[in-house]
Amino acid sequence: MTDHRASFDAAITFGNGGDLVVHGFRVDLPSSDAGESEIAALFVASLGLLMTDEVRLANVRIFAEPHKGTRGGPSDRPPPTLGPMVELDRVSPARGPVAESDRESPASGPGARSEGVPLEGTLIEAPGSLSALPLTCVADLPAVVVRVAGAGQRLIDVGMLAAFDVRGAAVLLHTGAPDGFSLTPAAASWLTANGAALVGTDGSGRRDEAGPGDAGPAGARRSARRMLLDAGVPVVEGLTGLERLPPTGAVFSAVPPRVESARAPVRAFARLPL
Repeated sequence: MTDHRASFDAAITFGNGGDLVVHGFRVDLPSSDAGESEIAALFVASLGLLMTDEVRLANVRIFAEPHKGTRGGPSDRPPPTLGPMVELDRVSPARGPVAESDRESPASGPGARSEGVPLEGTLIEAPGSLSALPLTCVADLPAVVVRVAGAGQRLIDVGMLAAFDVRGAAVLLHTGAPDGFSLTPAAASWLTANGAALVGTDGSGRRDEAGPGDAGPAGARRSARRMLLDAGVPVVEGLTGLERLPPTGAVFSAVPPRVESARAPVRAFARLPL
């Protein structure tokens, strides 16, 4: 998203007497369509002025420019207060080379091997090579936990997601079902359309995947998973400890090694809100 700022001249009179005149002052704006009254309020807040009577602006110019952190402006937000870290990954056993699954990695090709990297435990899969995956896709993401564990619900559909704001979030599916991806294709489509940054699950999306011709639940789970990857959304499987996270407010990270592979073990964790 492009940041915008405003430049202007201003004249202020104060209720207890006196005035202030400035030329070419600049403030951060929340959007490019901010009006003069909003700009005037941002100007007063940036200087911490009290008892202002009237603010008159002139020569207002709005332009694209990164925010500078104007006091009281849209980028002047205190960092979230976060508490302890929570491990969300499973311990991966030490093994030798393990062949990847039948999904072709653009970086490695079919049947590629991750030398010395066991493909068990908590795993991440990216749309392409993990070496090219930006950190912004996997680190310090606001976490949204969709909790259906114990509800006897096998698949998560759109109705269980629609109440959440998933834009830029790691959507973590707490299902209590270790053997499936537990997401319908319609739900996967909704997540990508609404800007989810990452999808994680306490299950394994590959353990019971079926072929493309399978019309049963396993085939549906595979289809949903493919839809996420094709839309550029990384997928994390085999998470644990999701019962320790609140529905919203935690910050999630699952940073993989920079390997020329689409799939690898990952250390996943969250910071809890205080």
